[in-house]
Amino acid sequence: MEIFVLNEGIVKLDSVLLSARDAARLEVLVQLAWHFRQRDSVRALALAAQAKDLLHFAAESRPYLARLQLVWGEVHWLMGELDVAEEVARNALAVFTILHDPTGMFDAHWLLASIAADRGNTVEFDAELDQAQAAAQCAGDALREQLSQAFMARSDVLREVNSAEQRWKGRFDPDAPGQHPALSAYIVDFLAFLAVQRGDFGLAIRYFIRGQELALLTGQIRICIGAMTNAGNSFSNLNDHHMALEWMQRGVELSRSAGWPARTGVALMQIGETLRLLGQLDAAQEILDEALVKMAPLAGSHNYSVCLTYLADLQLAQHQYDKALVSFGLLQKRADALSRFELHIDSRRGQAHALSCLGQTQEALRLANEALSMAIECNDTSLQMQVLRVLADIYARQNTQQPALESLTEPNNMTAASPALHYLLQALEVASTIKGYIVPGDLLDALGHEYARMDDYEQAYSISLQAITAREKIHSQEATNRAIAMQVRYQTENAQAEGEHHRQLAESEARRAEVLQQTSRTLERLSVIGQEITAHLDMQAVFQALNIHVHGLLDASVFAVYLTQEDGITMRCVSGVEAGQALKPPDIRIDDPKAYTARCARERSEVAISLASHEDAVNLIPGTLLCMSKLFAPLMLGERVLGVMTIQTPQANAYAERERFVFRSLAAYGAIAVNNADAYQKLQQAQSQLVAREKLAALGGLVAGVAHELNTPVGNSLHMATNLQEKTDVMNQKMRKNSLDLQELEVFLADSRAATGLIMHGLKTAADLVNSFKQVAVKRTSAERRVFDLQQACHEIVATMMNQIRSSGHSISIEIPDNIAMTSYLGPFGQVLASFISNSLRHAFPGRSDGKMSLSVKTGPAGRVQLQFKDDGIGISEQDLTHIFDPFFTAKIGQGGSGLGLSISNNIVTSVLHGRIIAWSKLGEGTALTLDLPLSVPDE
Repeated sequence: MEIFVLNEGIVKLDSVLLSARDAARLEVLVQLAWHFRQRDSVRALALAAQAKDLLHFAAESRPYLARLQLVWGEVHWLMGELDVAEEVARNALAVFTILHDPTGMFDAHWLLASIAADRGNTVEFDAELDQAQAAAQCAGDALREQLSQAFMARSDVLREVNSAEQRWKGRFDPDAPGQHPALSAYIVDFLAFLAVQRGDFGLAIRYFIRGQELALLTGQIRICIGAMTNAGNSFSNLNDHHMALEWMQRGVELSRSAGWPARTGVALMQIGETLRLLGQLDAAQEILDEALVKMAPLAGSHNYSVCLTYLADLQLAQHQYDKALVSFGLLQKRADALSRFELHIDSRRGQAHALSCLGQTQEALRLANEALSMAIECNDTSLQMQVLRVLADIYARQNTQQPALESLTEPNNMTAASPALHYLLQALEVASTIKGYIVPGDLLDALGHEYARMDDYEQAYSISLQAITAREKIHSQEATNRAIAMQVRYQTENAQAEGEHHRQLAESEARRAEVLQQTSRTLERLSVIGQEITAHLDMQAVFQALNIHVHGLLDASVFAVYLTQEDGITMRCVSGVEAGQALKPPDIRIDDPKAYTARCARERSEVAISLASHEDAVNLIPGTLLCMSKLFAPLMLGERVLGVMTIQTPQANAYAERERFVFRSLAAYGAIAVNNADAYQKLQQAQSQLVAREKLAALGGLVAGVAHELNTPVGNSLHMATNLQEKTDVMNQKMRKNSLDLQELEVFLADSRAATGLIMHGLKTAADLVNSFKQVAVKRTSAERRVFDLQQACHEIVATMMNQIRSSGHSISIEIPDNIAMTSYLGPFGQVLASFISNSLRHAFPGRSDGKMSLSVKTGPAGRVQLQFKDDGIGISEQDLTHIFDPFFTAKIGQGGSGLGLSISNNIVTSVLHGRIIAWSKLGEGTALTLDLPLSVPDE
């Protein structure tokens, strides 16, 4: 995924999103969320939430989730929530590492480096950026690799300009052909800071202004805010404070609109410092206080430390020395944490100044000497001059105090008549080493004052003349700086005017292209909508889809669909909505001369009505909405008029050619969908009739089969009963004639016992058949729906049949996971399972006593469970396997099998348990019956 895209790329993705569905929509949503992370953080979060809801459409969801985590992490970072941002970014990094995705790893390390920079952790920043560069090299991504280098260069120039210039200058070209604008934005930012460090503020302004334009173009709003603020700072260094405040204010407004309080604070602190330089101390105080509050989440950053420096210097200017001492003390702690030499020097220089003004000259002297040693060590002449001025001020204050509060030792190797003069001369000497630097008049004034105090009036006079000359030079330099600022401002305004001209030309061309794109997108969207509408085969679903899309595309306070009735002379409103409420107008005759709906049907063409005034509304149905614009379109398929569709609105002239085209297209799709739904409804009716006939035929076959099966046992019983009756009559006659002997009685009793046994057996067989026949029509109401544990239920069902299993020499194993709760009908479920076991015991193991059966369970998708019963018996032939669920089908004809067991089980599973049975078998390898059941059966 690209790290940054141009604004037109966002437009393209937005247009693709309109028609994307499922997995394709997830892909576009993730990309949009990623590229909106700085453009519009609120929208980025909303897009990410939509994408998260669609993760189930992805074959592999982890890359998408990790990318969304980076979006969330970057938004948290921009909001100043650094701990949360780091945690989320590291979670994403872990996923990208597992997936071996170097591009994702780069983006995660890039974010972690940015977080480390805001914390002021330079060691971690360098480490994360090094890992980011390694990931980019691994991915073969030249843009990301160059971005990491430009980011490092920008950081280096803020740490130590000489080494940064030596390392990076000449490595980057902001005008390289074909270079991505995102990279150019980082390069010009680096060059701008380099120009600032070298004092070329005019060049810096040009770079900063160009950088903010490139940043806006590529969605890098954070860099854009910084560039605006830094451009203002450079204008301030050129004494054009009006322009400085204007650019700083732009940065503040952009950061506030983005909703990033910490970034707003960074912009505000520059305004506060500018106001201090202008002498607006109260206003500066208010602005800096607000900046520190907003920057509280960035308390570890370099920017926060700079703001503390501005506040402390402001407190010195306000003579609030106690407060300044506290602020410079806090700055010293931050300098220790950040290891920034300039902060160490500033903190000691400021504390020394405040302590000197508070009369604590010994401590002031110690801190000032420490600051001077550090400034000399790092060869920073500007800071050396500031500290030398403070040292001179400390000794000068001691000389003016009567009596001196503390006695100060003279500096080592003092070459002047007084310590104050010694340090002032040193400051003058350092100033002379700075190329193009004009010694400020106040330094020369202080030097002249010290000569006068030492009674060296000749030297004091000479120095005062130099101060006058210096002020003239400074005024000249200020004028030069102001001229440079005006030139830059003029060039900038010209560039902006030219850019505005080109922008207007581009907008004009873009509007023309947008019209073409809109037409194309409308056609694409209508095509997708048409597929959705015509995919429905239920009439109400068709109307609902039409209603949704009509209201989504058009102004439709009223929407209605009329269908032609079977009589061919009336039309009935089958779906109507008015202002969100159901609408049910009366039927309309097609020959009605006043009804626009009837006219549309008769003329087989579109009817558009635009009323000029309320008086024209002659066809208004009492109680309905008064609509000034009405559009009617016939629902036609070939030459047949299926009905009419209408939209209406109180707005006048609401339906131009575009709206009519869209509505005409929707009506065409609606006609196809209505015809399909009608045909499908008729097909279902025909199928229902066929099913009913099939059921009657099946019932007839079932009754015939039962009658046939009952014929044998009932016939045998009847025959035996008749025979027994005849023999009983004979015995009765012999008994009356007293001719019955004992042997005949014994034979009769034996025959009677045998006949009675045969009769009982026949009647029991008939009773079993009748009972089985009754179970074929088992109803849902015959069992109670309840919650039960599947493992426990299966164990209990098998336990009831263990005597039969053991006595036959066979075995059964059960492998069912714990804690599978089912909400179903336990009785019918147990009946099915017992039928499976009985079926195997009866048919699977002829001539064997070592048969093995198994019962296993695994959870399926979407709240379902699959229970498999398997045996290693003789199996079932392929031909017989297709009939095992047919009533009275049995491979053991005349051997005690009724052929109803599996038929009843199938009936129970499908009608009561809302599942299905899947049968598998192969001769010689056994049989498997799999129950696919829902964990929760609907309560009916």
